[in-house]
Amino acid sequence: MTNDIRIDPVTGEILENPGGGAPLANVVEYSVSDISFAIKRTMEDTFGHVRVRGELGRVSRPRSGHVYLDLKDERAVLAAVMWKGVAARQKFQPEEGMEVIATGRVTTYPGQSKYQLVIEKLEPAGMGALMALLEERKKKLAAEGLFDESRKQPLPFLPEVIGVVTSPTGAVIRDILHRLADRFPRRVIVWPVRVQGETCEAEVAAAINGFNALPEEGPIPRPDLIIVARGGGSVEDLWGFNGEAVARAAAASRIPLISAVGHETDWTLIDHAADWRAPTPTAAAEKAVPVRAELLAWTAELEGRLIRALNSAMEQRRHRLLAAARALPRPDDILALARQRLDAGAGRLDGALRAQLGKHRATYARASARLTPATLRNRLREERRKLADLAGRLRRAFANAHDKRRQRLAATARMLASLSYRSVLERGFAVVHDGSTGAPLTAAAAISPGQSLSLEFHDGHRRAHADGGPSGAQASRPRGGGGRENKNDKGGKGNEGAKTKPTQGSLF
Repeated sequence: MTNDIRIDPVTGEILENPGGGAPLANVVEYSVSDISFAIKRTMEDTFGHVRVRGELGRVSRPRSGHVYLDLKDERAVLAAVMWKGVAARQKFQPEEGMEVIATGRVTTYPGQSKYQLVIEKLEPAGMGALMALLEERKKKLAAEGLFDESRKQPLPFLPEVIGVVTSPTGAVIRDILHRLADRFPRRVIVWPVRVQGETCEAEVAAAINGFNALPEEGPIPRPDLIIVARGGGSVEDLWGFNGEAVARAAAASRIPLISAVGHETDWTLIDHAADWRAPTPTAAAEKAVPVRAELLAWTAELEGRLIRALNSAMEQRRHRLLAAARALPRPDDILALARQRLDAGAGRLDGALRAQLGKHRATYARASARLTPATLRNRLREERRKLADLAGRLRRAFANAHDKRRQRLAATARMLASLSYRSVLERGFAVVHDGSTGAPLTAAAAISPGQSLSLEFHDGHRRAHADGGPSGAQASRPRGGGGRENKNDKGGKGNEGAKTKPTQGSLF
């Protein structure tokens, strides 16, 4: 019997020693990769295929297309990953707080020494969870006013261009085009989207925003109406139209929008945010355009009613005119008297014209007899005499007016000279001005010691400076009488910079 010893490859402990001897001192060493992959094989062999129920925690969607999420309950958290191909086949978008059942296998990620669940199928734990999430989202958007009737736009009566957001390969677009062709053919622009799956919500929201972003005069005409359509399905199939992004795009659309998602009993968030909700895609096409045949019949009926109304009105006016005409006299009776007056006047007209012609000829003869050269010369002399007399009268009148104006001006000048303050200056008085501004100073209190002054006399100005004597009433009291200029000031040259003394006496 050999002494075979079994050793735990992870911990290095001796699991079995049949010989009962002492443990070997040379324990086998493993690399990190050996240990990591041994654990990976153990986990995958033990949990080859499992179903896990839990609440979604963190949900991450990197650009690679894979989905990383956490499954949790009240005591533990299990990391999970859903590869890109599996995520693309999902009928609903996994969101935080949703209770789900994940089917897959447990494995490890040696790069970070962690274990995770590789999800092969993800489904809601029950309809109640989806309905609770939908109700919560509906209350949130309703509180923001996205479903208010006041913000919904009226649909155009007859749109020129209709934009349809749906799958280009489904039966929905064929139903819409067929119904539009039957009722009233219009131009249709299809924005192809996936109507279920992980990318459904983003593509539908982008299509609505894309139609609104088209310029009105661009190469692609901007639709007058948008129809978002999809056939019926389960709650999971229609979950993309319950997305918050789709509801916000529909509410923000400046183009009127009709929601035709599912059957009559299917309600999604876009139905509440749209301007009008159609129970089916066919009903959306019927709501979008009127029936052309009915419009033609209605127009023909209105045309007939209009013609009948015009004929009736014309007939009524014709009867009214005939009734009024019977009360009027005949035209021959009305014109008989005027016709007689015309004939009488025409008979007198020939004689009256001859009489007037003779009268004018006599007047012309008398006037031509007076128009001789001697008569014209006498008339010219008379007019010249009148003109000369008128000119003499005009000159005399102008001379008299000129003399009166001159005398009045001289009297005004004398009065101005008598009232001017310069006549007072000629009697020996002076006017004191501020030396810097030239403003007159009327009180001694307004003069400060050393201030530059300008004295105005009747024959000129002189500069002076105020001394430091008293101000007010004492400064204005004259000293020694006489307000005349200092006799030492000859020609004004000795007064430059001299201190001034009160030299102006009373005017009375």
